[in-house]
Amino acid sequence: MRAPEDLAARALQLILSDAEQIERLIRVQLDNLTMPHCPLYEEVLDTQMFGLSREINFAVRLGLISKEQGRQILDHLEKELTELYNAHERRSSEARLGSG
Repeated sequence: MRAPEDLAARALQLILSDAEQIERLIRVQLDNLTMPHCPLYEEVLDTQMFGLSREINFAVRLGLISKEQGRQILDHLEKELTELYNAHERRSSEARLGSG
């Protein structure tokens, strides 16, 4: 059986890997600034974020990661999402001003 430290490190590695996948999804949208309010995109992202939050909760309950580590991971992704929506709003505003 693996040592608890090995399990904790592996749990954190898996969670961070899943968080990176979500961040890549956000980055692709941010780089292209394509319809962040698309219902399909929002559904996929919501599902991914919910799944990650459940993973984090499970790891915290097992004592594999701290609650603070989990919160930092989710906070980082929330900031990325906010950046995406803000960039899209800026671009939409600029387009409206430019066409007016």
